[in-house]
Amino acid sequence: MASVVFDAFNMGYYVGEFLYLLLSRLSTLRMNTDDITHVKNYLINLQNHICSALEAEEPEARFVEDVWERAEGGGGKSRILENGAVFEQAGVNFSHVSGLSLPASATAKRPELANRNFQAMGVSLVIHPRNPYIPTSHANVRFLIAEKDDAPAIWWFGGGFDLTPFYPFKEDVLHWHQTAQAACAPFGPEVYSQYKKWCDEYFYLPHRKETRGVGGLFFDDLNEWGFEQSFAFMQSVGNHYTKAYLPIVQKRKDTPYTEREREFQLYRRGRYVEFNLVYDRGTLFGLQSNGRTESILMSMPPLARWQYNWTPEQGSPEAELYDTYLKPQNWLEI
Repeated sequence: MASVVFDAFNMGYYVGEFLYLLLSRLSTLRMNTDDITHVKNYLINLQNHICSALEAEEPEARFVEDVWERAEGGGGKSRILENGAVFEQAGVNFSHVSGLSLPASATAKRPELANRNFQAMGVSLVIHPRNPYIPTSHANVRFLIAEKDDAPAIWWFGGGFDLTPFYPFKEDVLHWHQTAQAACAPFGPEVYSQYKKWCDEYFYLPHRKETRGVGGLFFDDLNEWGFEQSFAFMQSVGNHYTKAYLPIVQKRKDTPYTEREREFQLYRRGRYVEFNLVYDRGTLFGLQSNGRTESILMSMPPLARWQYNWTPEQGSPEAELYDTYLKPQNWLEI
């Protein structure tokens, strides 16, 4: 009888151990829903903060919100400010989409993502100022998780911000990169230089042989620091955007300009269109995942122009943009 009791005890023990290990394994396969909710709440609050900060620069213009749903799953809130005194057009978009499989743009270089259900959420914005002496700016922070019942979850964070001036000032570019460096500083001394370099490489137009602007930060596929640290970095980048951009807006918004500067601004906006439609991963992901076209293309400027074989006059302010600023360099050491 004692041996039977002992065997029953052992069996119960081993069954308990097996169930514990099984549950532990299953917990690693799927991400904690609270973590996903924390990311979503942060992104919604970030959209609110950025919209409020931009509206504070406008005497009258305000964002109009457009709530939308996606048939395959999820939706978002697009906020657009148009015809402002400072911002000719500003778009700040929050999206949280889901589906049974990722689009080709996401799986082409990562076949392990195929046949996984996914959630993708983020805040993306592009600001097109009216005054040519205020740079255009872009920022994006995002989170993606792809899951499959019999495999560990695959997740990562990405994002960054970059600046596209038409008539640059060195002090503005320095401030922009100092703020980017400050966003990265708590996470290691090498982080800024790594993601600054990635930004220079990503926002590059090979067919024009020039960068889109003076760069900033770009990161993607970030998960090697673990969830908490990776999430904290994404938040740091998101929180530093207005610190980087608004002082430049405030300093340049009343600068006088003529039709010459306005025409050059519209010409250079054409480069923005070229990059977004030909190279931008976010645009491709959105269109291939059957996202909402109006929200995806909110990054397009309200006005732009192209001119055949145009070159700037030697020694002109326009030439200085090409000769000095559209080339990757270490701005913090200039």
